[in-house]
Amino acid sequence: MPVQIIEIGPGDLREYGRIPSRFEVKASLQVELIDGGLGGVLLKQVAVETPYWKDYDASGDTPVDWPTSFDVSNWGFFLAKDRGRAVGGAAVAFASTGTDMLEGRKDLSVFWDLRVRPEYRGVGIALFRHAAGWSRERGCLQMKVETQNTNLPACRFYQRMGCELGEIHRFGYANVPEMKHEVMLCWFLDLDR
Repeated sequence: MPVQIIEIGPGDLREYGRIPSRFEVKASLQVELIDGGLGGVLLKQVAVETPYWKDYDASGDTPVDWPTSFDVSNWGFFLAKDRGRAVGGAAVAFASTGTDMLEGRKDLSVFWDLRVRPEYRGVGIALFRHAAGWSRERGCLQMKVETQNTNLPACRFYQRMGCELGEIHRFGYANVPEMKHEVMLCWFLDLDR
């Protein structure tokens, strides 16, 4: 039986959160300004001196917390299941007040989260496509994805999925001590194609 993607509600986020959301940082995209930025920006892949593991859930903002932090009434939550076991998950924010990433737009969704068990990496493609279709059904023209320059595998994945880099926010995490060395990268997928 193939992996099946199902939509779940906020009450099922505990199961969703059991899927690991961590990766090993071996390289990052270093941002170099050309002529102080007037000549453009160069992203250069650089190996990190000492590889390390990053776990998005370790910051304390876990999926179970989302309904108390945000209005998730218009969000989409999806689980990929293999023989009843959750092997991947995705979340999409849409039409939600208090979610700055949505920029106040009614035609934008945010691919909020993607997590896949290591042995099921290919499931990420199906979850991403499912989220894009879900967003399209709600009249969205774009789907936005935030990641960091330290998550090179995610950057390459979003590029392969047809996203284009739309924002480089060098100081996007200046107020987050454990992430202040990272650069916020926002990718955009055009959904009207």
